[in-house]
Amino acid sequence: MRNIIINFAASQYEKNGKYGIIKNAGLKITPQRKVVYEVMMELRHAAIDEIIKSVQSKDNEITISTIYRILDSFCKANLLSLVFHPEVGISYYDITVTEHHHIFEGESILDYMDEGLTELIRQYLKEKNFASVDISQIQVQITINNPKLNSKK
Repeated sequence: MRNIIINFAASQYEKNGKYGIIKNAGLKITPQRKVVYEVMMELRHAAIDEIIKSVQSKDNEITISTIYRILDSFCKANLLSLVFHPEVGISYYDITVTEHHHIFEGESILDYMDEGLTELIRQYLKEKNFASVDISQIQVQITINNPKLNSKK
């Protein structure tokens, strides 16, 4: 199953240069934004506490409020999105903003790209009269029940 994981943002990162994606989103490239973007490229999916810890380990002068503002600006510029983890009840920032799905296993989140599944859902919704609604994005969340993880609780 691991071979179905796709790193969408990594291709954009390479295509646009290390920080070109920030500039292409209409944002000024600042040292603080560089650090936050680097952290998100490393973490892929992360809760705010983990992001703050990682950012401040690289540059302890970046304040928590600055990190929040940068994350908000990245979300508004479509450089990040938010995904809610149903098992732990926490929202995670996601570096992959293209249409994709998520697999939740314990506390981990994996990106899953399946154009066939996405098209199947679009077709199903069309048949159920959702055709008049403009669907901008479909995201399926798959939670894997792992008995090994459940026994540790």
